[in-house]
Amino acid sequence: MYPFFFDPTMIVLLPAILIAFYAQYKVKNTFNKYNEVQISSNLTGADAARKILTQNNLDNVEIRKTDGKLSDHYDPKNKTLNLSSDVYNNNSIAAVGVAAHEVGHAIQDKDNYRPLSLRASLVPAANIGSSFGLPLAIFGFFIRADFLIMTGFVLFSAAFLFHLVTLPVEFNASNRAISNLKSTDLLTETEIKGAKKVLKAAAFTYVATTLVALANMLRILLLAGMGDD
Repeated sequence: MYPFFFDPTMIVLLPAILIAFYAQYKVKNTFNKYNEVQISSNLTGADAARKILTQNNLDNVEIRKTDGKLSDHYDPKNKTLNLSSDVYNNNSIAAVGVAAHEVGHAIQDKDNYRPLSLRASLVPAANIGSSFGLPLAIFGFFIRADFLIMTGFVLFSAAFLFHLVTLPVEFNASNRAISNLKSTDLLTETEIKGAKKVLKAAAFTYVATTLVALANMLRILLLAGMGDD
């Protein structure tokens, strides 16, 4: 029997982890690069967000400044757009691009975009699955309990499904962001190209996270097979 961190199934997980590390490096590097490039309109991320919200009849959405770096998010429960200080206060391509992306989620909410509501409904199960699924499967492997391994697999499947549903939600929000940036003339064509690079880098992190979740699911199945040996 192999120690948990050194069993042969790690060969499935390691490539996904490397991709995830690269994705994090890429998004931080791209954001920092375009966060140094000011836009010609001189509007901040908060200004741009408000303009797009108004254009989409979403003046009821409150814009708040939140702590942390790249911690920007839209909260559908209390209808708030939460922007990090780097985005809220900055008049850069990156700041406006990220702010517009979060407004994209607010527009999804207004339009009753089904993948967004599906993702929200998956949160409780995904939290349980990501916390207990893999540890339970590993424990089942060590004590040769196939039932526990498969229970862990089922639990972790909820986390994987959450990440899978997140992909169209994020891609769609980025598409809405670019469309609104064009229609409001907030960015020039050159600036929009930069915003696209920022949003593509951010989207890649969600793809990488999904790959890690998929690799962990495959790992659980491999552990189940090894447990039968």
